[in-house]
Amino acid sequence: MTVSHQLSARSLSLSYGDRTIVDDLDLDVPAGRITAIIGANGCGKSTVLKALARLLSPHAGQVVLDGRELHSLPSKEVARTLGLLPQSPSAPEGIAVADLVGRGRHPHQRLLARWSARDYEVVAESLAATETTELADRAVDELSGGQRQRVWIAMALAQETDILLLDEPTTFLDVAHQVDVLDLLTDLNRDRGTTVVMVLHDMNMAARYADHIVAVRAGRVVAAGAPADVMTADLIRDVFDIDALVVDDPVSGTPIVLPRGRHHVLSSAAASAGAGPTLSGASA
Repeated sequence: MTVSHQLSARSLSLSYGDRTIVDDLDLDVPAGRITAIIGANGCGKSTVLKALARLLSPHAGQVVLDGRELHSLPSKEVARTLGLLPQSPSAPEGIAVADLVGRGRHPHQRLLARWSARDYEVVAESLAATETTELADRAVDELSGGQRQRVWIAMALAQETDILLLDEPTTFLDVAHQVDVLDLLTDLNRDRGTTVVMVLHDMNMAARYADHIVAVRAGRVVAAGAPADVMTADLIRDVFDIDALVVDDPVSGTPIVLPRGRHHVLSSAAASAGAGPTLSGASA
């Protein structure tokens, strides 16, 4: 079980040049839980994640780790506590999978020190956990998008941080591997107590796997809390500008969002009669 670290943002404002993306945002990350940040494209959720990972300096406000301002901490100390899988990571040309995963061990090594037995053990465990062991000797740039994503997750696991930040970790993955990755992150959280914070586009996957949902619109937190409390039809309308029906997922019991479209709505007569999925052009 890992040590619980406290990560938060206070009155955070983030900008790219003269354009403000996030304004006066407050956020508390529950320690030892899985948090999913959701919101429409361009709302600032990935920008918030970059600030939490110290990749982006605040225009105003601060990110706080264990009561200390994140940017005041030594880089190696931060790297041993916070791990990040960005949205579009890039690897050196020709690097082998095992070597890339091994780079996750750098925060735990002394300058010019030889690899320890623990380093080799963690890399092997990370490859096995992401089902990439058979790819260890392959060049990363030869892999498919899904294979590369699993390798990057293996590198993040090898870093053995107490907090893991992931920006769209299911990108490029088919449904089976999306479930595998999110199951893996759940195992990591339950077995090691790792705090997981991830940006997800899929609202239903977020509701199924996260303990805590943060909904962002236009650079501000609109709602935060348990999926059952946050994922409501009103919230979906406010955040995503769509009408939706929110029901219980028959598999997990968590909320599932069913968007209403002009061409996929039961007619009133069919709905009242309990008929099958007769389509109607009527608006929701």
